[in-house]
Amino acid sequence: MNLRRDPFQAIADPTRRAILLLVASQSLTAGAIAANFDSARPTISKHLQILTECELLQQEQNGREMHYHFNPKKMKEIADFIEPFRLMWEARFNKLESVMKKFKTKK
Repeated sequence: MNLRRDPFQAIADPTRRAILLLVASQSLTAGAIAANFDSARPTISKHLQILTECELLQQEQNGREMHYHFNPKKMKEIADFIEPFRLMWEARFNKLESVMKKFKTKK
């Protein structure tokens, strides 16, 4: 059974976000990634599987080792989806800030 994983659910997990931050600067093997966490290696392997299925990470076979690379293209898709919401909330907070400033000057 081939499940289609949701990248937003994948990045909702703090361990997976930490893995993405770790792999963003350099490609690492599963063992090197697991060494940075207190979790069991099978747990980290499951996180890597989910991130790979979501295409947030890419695998590359290098001899006997599998290296994991960050996929900036997929992360850009997520950022592009989020950007209109960020802009909307930024505008709302700016309006609130201006209202608060007016309210302070009236006192």
